[in-house]
Amino acid sequence: MARPPIRIGILGAARIAPSALIAPAAGNREVQVVAVAARDVARAQTFATRHGIARVHPSYGALIDAPDIDAVYNPLPNSLHGRWTRAALAAGKHVLCEKPFTANAEEAREIAELAAGSDRVVMEAFHYRYHPLALRVEDIVASGELGTLTHVESAMCFPLPKFSDIRYDYGLGGGALMDAGCYAVHMARIFGGATPEVVSAQAKLRDPQIDRAITAQLRFPAGHTGRVRASMWSSHVLQISARVIGDRGELRVLNPVMPSLFHRLTVRTAESKRVERLSKRPSYAYQLDAFAGAVLRGEPVKTSPQDSVQNMTVIDAIYRAAGLPLREPS
Repeated sequence: MARPPIRIGILGAARIAPSALIAPAAGNREVQVVAVAARDVARAQTFATRHGIARVHPSYGALIDAPDIDAVYNPLPNSLHGRWTRAALAAGKHVLCEKPFTANAEEAREIAELAAGSDRVVMEAFHYRYHPLALRVEDIVASGELGTLTHVESAMCFPLPKFSDIRYDYGLGGGALMDAGCYAVHMARIFGGATPEVVSAQAKLRDPQIDRAITAQLRFPAGHTGRVRASMWSSHVLQISARVIGDRGELRVLNPVMPSLFHRLTVRTAESKRVERLSKRPSYAYQLDAFAGAVLRGEPVKTSPQDSVQNMTVIDAIYRAAGLPLREPS
């Protein structure tokens, strides 16, 4: 018999929610977006009306405590991710939490321990990780076609000249590394096959605590090197890419983060060169499939809290190497 859909509530009338959750949910019979809450109830009501959401709750806590909600989508500012994921777990809800998972690695470990002690699904929303493009890159690297890895690079750079944006707010967990760079770090880890150590890092600052751009040099346990680059305002205006180099060939990916818009996977060896293109279905739809599968059938997720701890550990190490303070929960 078909199981009833997962009833999801949204914390905050966030700009990302329509593309990340509401649109894919419309095409997924296993989930249903049923409620939203925001600090401004009028804004939440406007959001609910626009997107056909049945219920508006007067606060985040009221939504989390509602008995007719099974799971919570948490797209709040970075420094609030841990607090409200923790509250959702305490209320017995499953959680799909936007990236970055928490403000820092210490908080990520705390949430991971809570999740491990529960029977709830907690999943970080690195949507690109569930698209066939990312899976194909993993397969090519694992196949040995590129030979022994020697270097991995990833970049997530885009222009955000609106400096009043919360992504430049230290108190809300802002910074280029947190917003854009968490993707670059994650791609380097996944495509590089392990969690690297940080050798050095250099930042360009918006203010003494906030990086508008950052670059880090990495070393992986197997000996290959790496580099991650992130920017919200720098000479690298737009660069969303990954590169994996081995002693027998190399792989390049254009736009691994939003492949439904456009992407290109190029593999070059001494013998041949080829270009591959994969599904144009949105990565958010694949992510929601994975979340539903984990909640309803116990299927494993690729972006677990344990994976999040590893990612936040590298982010913290980059900030330390660049001489910048770690982000703090609020």
